[in-house]
Amino acid sequence: MVPNPVAPLRADVVYMFDKFGRNIDYLRISVTDRCNLRCEYCMPETGVEDIGHENILGFEDIERVVRAAVSLGFRKFRLTGGEPLVRRGIVSLVERIAAVRGADAPVMTSNGLLLSRMAADLKAAGLRRVNISLDSLRAERYRRITRGGVLADALAGIRAAEAAGLFPIRLNVVTLRGFNDDEISDFARLTLEHPWDVRFIELMPVGEGSAGFGLAYVSGREIETVLDGFVPVPAKAGVTEVAKYRKYPGAPGRVGFISPLSGHFCGDCNKLRLTADGRLKTCLHSNREVDLRPALRAKDETPLVALLRAAVLSKEERHRINEGEAPVRRGMSRIGG
Repeated sequence: MVPNPVAPLRADVVYMFDKFGRNIDYLRISVTDRCNLRCEYCMPETGVEDIGHENILGFEDIERVVRAAVSLGFRKFRLTGGEPLVRRGIVSLVERIAAVRGADAPVMTSNGLLLSRMAADLKAAGLRRVNISLDSLRAERYRRITRGGVLADALAGIRAAEAAGLFPIRLNVVTLRGFNDDEISDFARLTLEHPWDVRFIELMPVGEGSAGFGLAYVSGREIETVLDGFVPVPAKAGVTEVAKYRKYPGAPGRVGFISPLSGHFCGDCNKLRLTADGRLKTCLHSNREVDLRPALRAKDETPLVALLRAAVLSKEERHRINEGEAPVRRGMSRIGG
């Protein structure tokens, strides 16, 4: 298929197109499957099975994957978990990735609990911005959904990220029927006071999220009907966004809607995912994985580059969850979202 890029091709840039013409330039890297929370839709209450430290990719291996990916045209790298900030030495990993020539400054998704004491160091190491998961603005609800989290710590992390200059701050809200769907307006109003992106995300039937999915799921279209008074925010030329953004007139922030089920955006998908134990996933909702560890034992990057290229060329056209496709075996905390 002829590539159909969202912006004109540049002669000085390497591109890696899949067989559907999508430019694949984004790698999400799970640095750990561990987390300091136990969110009900994400992780079992007892945590995940210990697969052993020796089975988790080291920083040198992650850096090698990033360098190999850059050689193929990847530019965007996001560090995820579990919770990435519980990985010992995470600041040094940010520094290593930020130093890779050809890579954009890395970004991160976090629950924010440890940001109050790490945000400044992360910024100094080269982190560009952070997405923070926050599913309730009410302390008891937050404690319940996270199985023990302290809302004040998450809010302190948001303030620290803002003070450190990790912009733009994006708050990710998984909307659950009967739990936090009555807080939609409260979250949206945050954008009237802060230059934040508040993004409502549909629950996905992955791992723990599969339990009670039909009862808890709220579509993006339904979330939008709760809110009014918005104006659309035009998409930026050449930028692939999974969120559809709206804005209150005069507000410093934006409200986003991420709807992977009711309005899937597979046609614009530009990403692969690397699990903490060294498997490459070409689609969040697929059980297919490519084991990079044998290639990482090679002395040069040739086998690694070949596996990455093959993974891009075998990337699925779209997920088929809406058509009864079986849920993936890995839980979300072991994929990296």
